[in-house]
Amino acid sequence: MSTDVVARILIREARPADDGAIGELLVEAFITQYSKKLPEVVYSEERKAFLRDVATRRKECTLLVAELDGEVVGTVALYPPGSPGSEAWLPRAADLRALATSVRFHGQGLAQPLLAETEVLARRWGVDAITLHVRRGATGVARMYERRGYQRTPSGDIERPDVYLEAFILPLK
Repeated sequence: MSTDVVARILIREARPADDGAIGELLVEAFITQYSKKLPEVVYSEERKAFLRDVATRRKECTLLVAELDGEVVGTVALYPPGSPGSEAWLPRAADLRALATSVRFHGQGLAQPLLAETEVLARRWGVDAITLHVRRGATGVARMYERRGYQRTPSGDIERPDVYLEAFILPLK
C-alpha cells in the first residue's frame, strides 16, 4: 500500500461537476478489473450507461470521492435504508455500492479511506449495519471487505440472469 498516495487524498462528498469523472472512473475500473480477474464478464453498453448515470444515483444516495491533486481517483456510493437504488435486504441497513478506484492507483490502498468514510456516514445515520454485494468469483474484492470486518451472509445473495451477487454485512450495533 502506498501510504504516500493515501496521505495526499481528500475524501469529500461528490458534486455535480464530478459526475463525468465518476462515471468514466467506474466504467474504466470495473472493465479493467474484471477483464483481468473474470474475463468472462462482459459489460454491455446498457451497463456502461448505467454506471455513467451518476446524476440519477446522486438523488438516491450519498456519493463520496477520493480526490488527489484536484482529480477524482476513487468513488463509492452509500444508500440510506429504503432508498430506491438500495439492494439492502435488512430494513435498518445502509447499502454500499459502486466502490472503484482509478486503475492507475489499484493496489495502493485508496479504497480504505473511502470505506472508512462510509462507516462514519452510516453511524451518523444511525443504521444497524452496512450491506453490500460482490460478484461471485471476485475473491480479492471479497477478501478486502472481510478484512474490514464484513461478514459473508448468504441470506442476502441476489441471483440475476447475468450475475450472482454474494452478500456481506458489517454490523454497526
